[in-house]
Amino acid sequence: MEKLSNCPVCKNNKTNHYLTCKDYTVSHENFEIVSCENCGFKFTNPRPSQNEIGKYYKSESYISHSNTSKGLISKLYHSVRKYTLKGKLNLINGLLAKRGSLLDVGCGTGMFLKTCQEDGWKISGIEVDESAGKYASELTSIEIKNEILGSFSAEQFDIISMWHVLEHVHLLEETVQWLYERLSDKGYLIIAVPNHESKDAQIYQENWAAYDVPRHLYHFSQASISQLFEQKGFSLHKTLPMYFDSFYVSMLSTKYKSGKINYTEAFFKGLKSNNWAKDHNNNYSSLIYIFKKI
Repeated sequence: MEKLSNCPVCKNNKTNHYLTCKDYTVSHENFEIVSCENCGFKFTNPRPSQNEIGKYYKSESYISHSNTSKGLISKLYHSVRKYTLKGKLNLINGLLAKRGSLLDVGCGTGMFLKTCQEDGWKISGIEVDESAGKYASELTSIEIKNEILGSFSAEQFDIISMWHVLEHVHLLEETVQWLYERLSDKGYLIIAVPNHESKDAQIYQENWAAYDVPRHLYHFSQASISQLFEQKGFSLHKTLPMYFDSFYVSMLSTKYKSGKINYTEAFFKGLKSNNWAKDHNNNYSSLIYIFKKI
């Protein structure tokens, strides 16, 4: 385990206890989330080191690294994914006048890359999980890199996407700098992360599935992610909701809270969260941030 002495966003060295959350997916250990006294950024501390973190991903329940359809949650996840892949493709096609180069960082099993490839994009991918990266490579017939900071040092891309990946990277500041250097001057960076200021996060507290300790090292709000990227030379272009996440996260959260999924509760709590967000600064369960270079 390693302990951060400074806030990853503002470098302040004073934190307060925020929540203690359980790893329900793999280890069933407890982990502390702290809040920076200065900027309010939330992060898991202490946390597994880069050498230790791999064992916390060793589960078929970790759906983004697996194409299993075992169990109702997995079936629902993969059904929704077909719809959301089209939405992601429409998003990037709306940002640029023509198809260009795209890098998906943390591409998982490569479904988004394949969707973009079939639409005429020149694709590249990074995936640190060996089995998921192998599947993505076979699916797309391209080489999938297995690390972030050491890859594509001489290239730039028109679109770089990180779909629920940034919260997992150990070297946060270095990764944001690497993203800046890899993005073309007229390109767009797409970052999707959970939002701990959502209503479902307030409802489920330490049982909120999107805390997902210790795999999620950071827990972003709109203010903290904007501060992090703006100080590295990015400007926020647009923020968009991920409507389905409130329902999916609520399903898992009911399971963590009581030991079994309450589908009725999850549906109505997810709906409540989305309706609440409309009147509360668009604080949906997960948000897509689109950044440009300043």
